[in-house]
Amino acid sequence: MNKQFAIDVKEGLSKTPKSLSSKYFYDEKGSALFSEIMKLPEYYLTNAEFEIFQNKASEIIELLGLTSEKSFDLIELGAGDGYKTIELLKALDHCNFQYQYTPIDISAKALHQIEGNIQRQFPKKKISPKLGDYFHILHELKASPLPKVVLFLGSNIGNMENVEANSFLIHLSENLSKGDKIILGVDLKKSKDIVLPAYNDSQGVTSAFNLNLLSRINSELEANFNTDLFEHAPMYDEREGVAKSALKSIVNQEVEIKGLDMKVAFKKEEQIHTEISRKYDDSVIQKICLNTGLNLIGKVTDSQNYFADYIIGK
Repeated sequence: MNKQFAIDVKEGLSKTPKSLSSKYFYDEKGSALFSEIMKLPEYYLTNAEFEIFQNKASEIIELLGLTSEKSFDLIELGAGDGYKTIELLKALDHCNFQYQYTPIDISAKALHQIEGNIQRQFPKKKISPKLGDYFHILHELKASPLPKVVLFLGSNIGNMENVEANSFLIHLSENLSKGDKIILGVDLKKSKDIVLPAYNDSQGVTSAFNLNLLSRINSELEANFNTDLFEHAPMYDEREGVAKSALKSIVNQEVEIKGLDMKVAFKKEEQIHTEISRKYDDSVIQKICLNTGLNLIGKVTDSQNYFADYIIGK
């Protein structure tokens, strides 16, 4: 049994309102479902950021202030399969930049995948994948005398409330040196008719992805959630720019979780909050950068202005 998973599930389902952390979406089945989500026509985020790296990598490089005469460390937090990053590497190589690429992830499988993808694209390139916690590894890498460029893409920061995002950036800044840069990928604020379908696709893949969290609790913690008695309930506050996901009980019911020695009562329409996905504009970015020692240098957007990669410097 994953002890931390057990602790967090017990704590989350004992709260009012109930909640479960989105980090637990990604078991083997959940990761496969999310890969499907990223290919859906409604899920614009991946394609929008890919377009930025494919078409505007030179603009990003210029904002970073890099020169081909000096080597640097290129470090990616939560690298995934490297699909978008490879476009940046192509541009860097085309201009003969000297750099060491270090993807960091808590998933050995993800690191193995990105290593394979990069070896296919760049047979001679050596990369230095690191398995583990972002900040622990960044602290180790801080001793390097080379300038650093840190990638944090995919609007992963959007899964945090603003206070948490600010705390994350403070911690990140503490592990960087003066002159280091961050490429921060974020989803921009936009209308409900564009955002909501990205979290509630017509094929029901996102619904299956969310409901799989209950199936994971069933298999790992001996629970008896009936996923037919819950439904995926996304919502989006256009003014605030906050999308939220929840799992809603469609009946009054009680669920037993033997592995936690607990029973959980649900009222009809009661929700389990599972995820936040914040959307940004310049003012929100400035807000989460307050007191971090980080300054906004510029941003690059896709052609539809759906997504932005902000360049932030220490």
